[in-house]
Order: sequence, then structure tokens, then C-alpha cells
Amino acid sequence: MKRRKLIELRKQRNLTQRQVAESLGISEVYVRKIEKGDSNPGRETMVKFQQFYQYELTELFPDIFLINFDTECINQ
Repeated sequence: MKRRKLIELRKQRNLTQRQVAESLGISEVYVRKIEKGDSNPGRETMVKFQQFYQYELTELFPDIFLINFDTECINQ
């Protein structure tokens, strides 16, 4: 699942993935993987993104903080 908010915020600021990576002290490849949803960031990295973009973690990483109210029962 692409993390559209991260991509949108980066593009609004006219930043490349390399510039974001340098600002956060992580690799450009890692930024790319996080934006594409191919990799989940650790707590410290999520906080870096939160401070950099000034957005809540739930908005930046909705797939990680998704609440699932699955009430379906499986009968065996």
C-alpha cells in the first residue's frame, strides 16, 4: 500500500527522495521503500518523518495504525 500522504507532502515541498533522506539521516532507498509501502519504518524513523512533515503518525502511516474491527466468526 503506497503511503500517499508521504509522497504528497514531499512533492508539495518540491523535495526529492534524496533530499528527504539526507534531512532524516536515512538512505534514499529506505525512503523509497517506506513511501511505496514495501518497508515499515521503526519507531525512531516514524518520529523523524512526523517531526519533518509536522503531521500525525496516523496520517503518515495509516496502514500501520489501521484499526480493524473484524467481527466475522469462522465456524469449523
